[in-house]
Amino acid sequence: MRILLTGAAGFIGSHIADLLVDCGHEVVALDALLPQAHGGEPPEWVGRHDLIRGDVRDADLLDRLLPGVDAVCHQAAMVGHGLDPSDAPAYAGHNDYGTAVLLAAMHRAGVTRLVLASSMVVYGEGRYTCAGHGVVRPAPRRAEDLAAGRYDPRCPTCGAALGWALVPEDAPVEPRSTYAASKLAQEHLAAAWARQTGGGGWSLRYHNVYGPRMPRDTPYAGVASLFRSALAAGRAPLVLEDGRQQRDFVHVTDVARANLLAVTAEQPAGMVPVNICSGEPHPVGELARTLAAAMGGPAPVVAGGARAADVRHVVADPGRAARLLGFTARVRFAAGVAAFATDPLRDPAALSAPA
Repeated sequence: MRILLTGAAGFIGSHIADLLVDCGHEVVALDALLPQAHGGEPPEWVGRHDLIRGDVRDADLLDRLLPGVDAVCHQAAMVGHGLDPSDAPAYAGHNDYGTAVLLAAMHRAGVTRLVLASSMVVYGEGRYTCAGHGVVRPAPRRAEDLAAGRYDPRCPTCGAALGWALVPEDAPVEPRSTYAASKLAQEHLAAAWARQTGGGGWSLRYHNVYGPRMPRDTPYAGVASLFRSALAAGRAPLVLEDGRQQRDFVHVTDVARANLLAVTAEQPAGMVPVNICSGEPHPVGELARTLAAAMGGPAPVVAGGARAADVRHVVADPGRAARLLGFTARVRFAAGVAAFATDPLRDPAALSAPA
C-alpha cells in the first residue's frame, strides 16, 4: 500500500514509518517540523525516509501528495496539556483546521481510508462504579477534598467512594483541556467526513504512550519522560496526589503495530473508535518506583496536590482492539519500563535549535 503518514518525524509517527516500510509498504512521510517540537530540524532516526517538510494545512501540497495514495495515517498534532485558554487558537489551528484541510483533500483525491491518532483524554475521568448505584459519572472532585488528600471521586447521588473500572469506547466523553477538546473535534470531523463520503477507518485512542524517541524536558513530555529526566539529573521523581491514580502505559512499538493493523484491516463503515492500550493498568507511583529502581536513582517523592484538569483514574478496556483489529500489546510493563531507563530520547527543541 501507498500510505500518506502525517507527523512522520514525531515520537509515535517515526515508529509507524519504520514499521510500515519494514512490512513492505510505501510511505509518503510528511511533517511540519514545528520549531517548538523539533527545533526546526528532523531527528536523526527519520534519515531512512524521504521526509517531506510541509503542513497538513497546506491544501495545495496535499493535492500533490494524495493522488495514488491508498490510505492516510494522520498522526500530526500539537500535543501537550493545553491548560492555558490562550493556547486554544493554536490547538484548533493545528489539530482541527489541519484535520479539516486534510479530509477535504482526501475527498478531492478519492482517498477513503483513514487512521486517526486520537487519545484517552477525550474521556476525561474514566469509568466508575458505585456499590449502590452501579455505573455512574463521578461528581467533580472538590478543592477541600484534594487539599485534605481525599483524591478518589465520589458518587454524585449518595457520596460514597467509587471504584474504577475499564473504560469502553462507548463511555461518555468529557474533555478536560484544550488539547483534549481538539482531539475529540478531530474525531467528530473524521466521522462527518466518513458519513458524507462513504469513507471509513479507525480513531485510535492512545493511552499513556512511552518508549524510545519520546521527547524530554519539554511541555510535550509525558509523565514517564518527566520521571526519567528527574532521575537522570539525580533528583527524585515528583509524583502528584498519592501516586495511586491508575493509568495504562502502552509501549510505542505496540502503538505502531496497532497503526499497521488498522491501516491494513478491512475498512469499516464510518470511523470506529478503538482504545490502544496495554490492558495492564498500573498506578503512576509504581511507574516512578520501577523507573527509579531501573536507573539506580532516588525513590520518588509523593507530593500530594492535583492540577485543575487532572483526572483520577483512566484505565482502558482492550477488548474492541483485540476483536476488530487483532491487536494485543506485547511489551509488558516491567520489561518496557526497564528498557526505557536507557532508551534514546528526543532532545528538547531549545537544545537542538540553532543559537
